[in-house]
Amino acid sequence: MMIKGNINSFESMGLVDGPGVRFVVFLQGCPLRCAYCHNPEMWNAGEEKITLTPRELVDKIKRYRIYFKNHGGVTMSGGEPLMQEKFVTEVFRLCKKEGIHTCLDTSGYGEASDELLKYTDLVLLDVKELDPEKYEGLVAQKIDKFYKFVEKCQKKRKKLWIRQVILPNYNDNKESVLKLKAFVDTLKYVEKVELLPYHNMAEKKYASLGIKYRLAGLPSMDEKKCKSLEKYLR
Repeated sequence: MMIKGNINSFESMGLVDGPGVRFVVFLQGCPLRCAYCHNPEMWNAGEEKITLTPRELVDKIKRYRIYFKNHGGVTMSGGEPLMQEKFVTEVFRLCKKEGIHTCLDTSGYGEASDELLKYTDLVLLDVKELDPEKYEGLVAQKIDKFYKFVEKCQKKRKKLWIRQVILPNYNDNKESVLKLKAFVDTLKYVEKVELLPYHNMAEKKYASLGIKYRLAGLPSMDEKKCKSLEKYLR
């Protein structure tokens, strides 16, 4: 049976989704319901805008190769790309045959085969929350799969970029950032840690989709304060 991917959209010149210029593929479907999710239209796996085989997608990616050359590559994002693990594996396998750098942008919630990680050059790991109870309150799922994914990345010696969204009056404090640092300090192969300021631009999108926005009224995170918290990571 031919594998096909359910895709929401593309970005041909992404600059924040891995090293260099990236061709970013946003896959449809996500099992998490993050309070601050900016793309609720990607939750439902059955609402894809585009359906492609791995070869069709890689042929499309290759047309943009002139832009990323040897300093960028392809990033599979979402949604949650681990929901379409077999499709992502085959796309990455074909990319590696073409000499294209591969990045998996994931929350770590899902199964990752040895084969997928074999063809993954970099894991862009979105750390939602590290406390099991708070994690469940924030994303409406249990944390177990996240830690299993991290453990597997360590066993396979995968390079990691760690990211965490910083929300006002939630984790915008020294204690929370030091907790993230303590977690990162237990890991090997971490190349970068980033704090991303929350913004509330998705509130209108939720209203248009008829979905209740759990953080209604919460102001965007002050970018200078977010930047200042990075000192606790050093």
